[in-house]
Amino acid sequence: MHVLLFLSGVLGNATGLFLFLAPMVTFKRIIRNRSTEQFSGIPYVMTLLNCIVFTWYGLPFVSRNNILIWTINATGGVIEFTYIVIFIIFGPKKERMKVMGLFALIMTVFSAIASISLLALHGNTRKFFCGVAAALFSTVMFASPLSVMVPNVFGTGLGIAQLILYAIYYKNRNHSESAIKDDFIEMDLENIDQVKKPDSRHL
Repeated sequence: MHVLLFLSGVLGNATGLFLFLAPMVTFKRIIRNRSTEQFSGIPYVMTLLNCIVFTWYGLPFVSRNNILIWTINATGGVIEFTYIVIFIIFGPKKERMKVMGLFALIMTVFSAIASISLLALHGNTRKFFCGVAAALFSTVMFASPLSVMVPNVFGTGLGIAQLILYAIYYKNRNHSESAIKDDFIEMDLENIDQVKKPDSRHL
């Protein structure tokens, strides 16, 4: 039973390593072209946070017998850090500043998690806290590629709102213009009637 669990863990680590190495094609292109082009560095920073938190969770003083967890995530952390360095070297200034700012933020978050787990928590409580943090940031990591499409989603929503307002305004405008036109027609008809009627004083 233990052998099967170990082999399953090794297979999982091999799959994880493949996923960490998958962006190598992208970074070969970045190095070749000396530009990050339209690629975003946010997913790599968030993956680094996921790796270091899971590495922390797998260490013996947090949770025992998790050598496979901390080894693969430590390896992934080194790979992701390498990607981030390449991104900073070849990225435009605005993107570099964003990536470096996010990197500083995730290191602050990790430092807070490590400090709380070491100084304030013990035993199973420490393990539970670090496990929840690891699961949370794993979810954030998988959601991070959406950062590219989120502004477009908001933009689409705002565009739809503008079209709705325009349709409402255009309808009201047509209604107002029609009402004004009817008023002018009625006024003209009244003037015509007054011209046609003889003045009784001259009869």
